[in-house]
Amino acid sequence: MATKKTSGLGRGFSTLIPDNFDSSLLTDEQNRIQKLLISDIKPGKQQPRSEFNETQLKELASSIKQHGILQPLIVRVDGTTYYIVAGERRWRAAQLAGMTHVPAIVRSMEELEELELALVENVQREDLSPLDQALSIYRLVNQFNLSLETVAKRLGKAVPTVGNIVRLLNLPEDAQTALRDGVISEGHARAVLALKDKPDKQAELLKLIIANKWTVRQAEQFVVATRKGAQSESAKQQLATTTPATQKLSQRIGAPVSIRRTAKGGKLEIAFTSNKELDELVKKLSSD
Repeated sequence: MATKKTSGLGRGFSTLIPDNFDSSLLTDEQNRIQKLLISDIKPGKQQPRSEFNETQLKELASSIKQHGILQPLIVRVDGTTYYIVAGERRWRAAQLAGMTHVPAIVRSMEELEELELALVENVQREDLSPLDQALSIYRLVNQFNLSLETVAKRLGKAVPTVGNIVRLLNLPEDAQTALRDGVISEGHARAVLALKDKPDKQAELLKLIIANKWTVRQAEQFVVATRKGAQSESAKQQLATTTPATQKLSQRIGAPVSIRRTAKGGKLEIAFTSNKELDELVKKLSSD
């Protein structure tokens, strides 16, 4: 039977985090899980994650109180201090849970290996934010001279996907803030980025997305209209959810009318609050 080839880091991610924690199976001293004092552990210098959700940490702390830490941290030792390579969320949650010790696998690795492992764990397990991903990938490419192809392979992503993530660092500061805070999505951010040669239009598009709660499709349509040379007012009118025509129809039938844009044309939407109101609308629309 053929041996299954591991992926990711050279020796495979599974060799760093064993599936079976029976100490009798961990004969290699390097792989043995140890109990370390939480006070002896510090966050890793290469941690790509910059923010931790407090609610999720509290939920994890509650789970740890009940079940313990099911997966050990991975740390590297420097003197008498251990630095986290993977598992900072578990370490933080363990402190909230009042634990004094945590299980850990101690490793000695170079800075590149440390950053790679931390990035892989976060991207694959915790949905690292797009900007945090971009910053980490940027470091791998520019500080460690890795190609995008190499980084993409180690992260299990397509090269164009990795390239698009890194390009998010070219967003204006206000757009980066909106993306980090969840005000806009990654799709919105890419639409803004598409107008990088028109900073004033980027700012305008960002404001329109936030103020009008535009979909990604609407943002992309604004980009297309702008590139075709349409004036701002004309572009906004093409994407407006309400127009003089919808307002006129709304007054006639006595219900809110709006436009939902699609790839080809759009749809008229009429809002109602009850079945009775729906029946009345149908009668009005059916009458000559």
